[in-house]
Amino acid sequence: MELPVLDAHEQRVLGSLLEKQTTVPGSYPMTVNGVRTACNQTSSRDPIVDYSEQEVDETLRGLKKRELVRFVWASGSRTVKYAQALDQAIDLDEAERALLTVLMLRGAQTPGELRTRTERMYVFADRSAVESALRAMAERQLVRELELRPREQDRRWVHLLGPLPTGEAIPIPAVDREAALAHGTQARDESVRRTYDVVADAYADHYGDELSHKPFDTWLLDRIAAEATGPVADVGTGPGQIAAHLAARGADVTGIDSSPGMIAEATVRYPDVAFEVGDFRRLLRPRTAAGWSAITAWYSLVHLTESELPAAITALGATLVRGGVLALSTHMGPETRHVTDMLGHIVDVDFVLHDPDVVLAAVTAAGLEVSEWYVRSPVPDVESETSRLYVLARKP
Repeated sequence: MELPVLDAHEQRVLGSLLEKQTTVPGSYPMTVNGVRTACNQTSSRDPIVDYSEQEVDETLRGLKKRELVRFVWASGSRTVKYAQALDQAIDLDEAERALLTVLMLRGAQTPGELRTRTERMYVFADRSAVESALRAMAERQLVRELELRPREQDRRWVHLLGPLPTGEAIPIPAVDREAALAHGTQARDESVRRTYDVVADAYADHYGDELSHKPFDTWLLDRIAAEATGPVADVGTGPGQIAAHLAARGADVTGIDSSPGMIAEATVRYPDVAFEVGDFRRLLRPRTAAGWSAITAWYSLVHLTESELPAAITALGATLVRGGVLALSTHMGPETRHVTDMLGHIVDVDFVLHDPDVVLAAVTAAGLEVSEWYVRSPVPDVESETSRLYVLARKP
């Protein structure tokens, strides 16, 4: 069997497709933009790259000509999506596939590192199981073991499907997604409440009709409302536009927010919808049911640090009924933004742009099953210039 020889772009694209096919099957096959986002992740990748959409598109089409990628047309859609065909060109079992994926995405690694980094794709019983699989792959000339370098105590392994990507790393500053807690949780929470109390009226005027510009959001929210069989909680409801949209689609929804000013605005603007002041990190079950049938958290995580995500999402999941849905959206990016002016008001608040892999891992760690996830670009001239992550997860 002749093995394909892949350049750096091809390795990253195929590695990303292989990874997402297993870890997030609900969004697979993937669009060009989805593949680009996966390639350019700032976590679980080495080196970090910044491929353009054109580069990714050209790479995918080149791989299609080599029969290493398939085009897939979504039913009823003109959007072409992409699926990897590398595992058809190379006969791989699940363990070998997981190892090859991580080697393509992260370069040379030790057996211990490989065991940890493949856990979402395949669970090895122990280190010796990893080494056994690597040796079997070495016999097929898929991988090889490197010599020890100075001060190393463990040999690393590399794949043999092409030269290792070098020289493509782009320098990025260390990401501090904990900066918002510099003065403690209580101070941060008070800053968030004060900010939204101050801007409540202006915020409601500015964002009250935002869904009219966001067809993807309305499509997703309409699905949630149609599938809800009981009470729905919209946490971080702000001035209530998301809750009102769900209510207009027939959902029995309650909007919850920590800002009394926002709840006051929501109550005035949508008097037929239930609203209450509350902290979604300590969300209670509905008074009329054993749990929420759905929880929407539209940008509710933007003031939480990375370390706070697991506990917050676990708390939300605990209040869902079996089969209940958690639907969340958040901004993506490698930074914490400190904002001092919002809609013409002086404020002092931090916004955390989250890593999608970290968010998805936190959802899974909460005992929820990710059924779908999406990434979209900002709506031009309407939204801030950040990409958005949407996740739908169910409580088993």
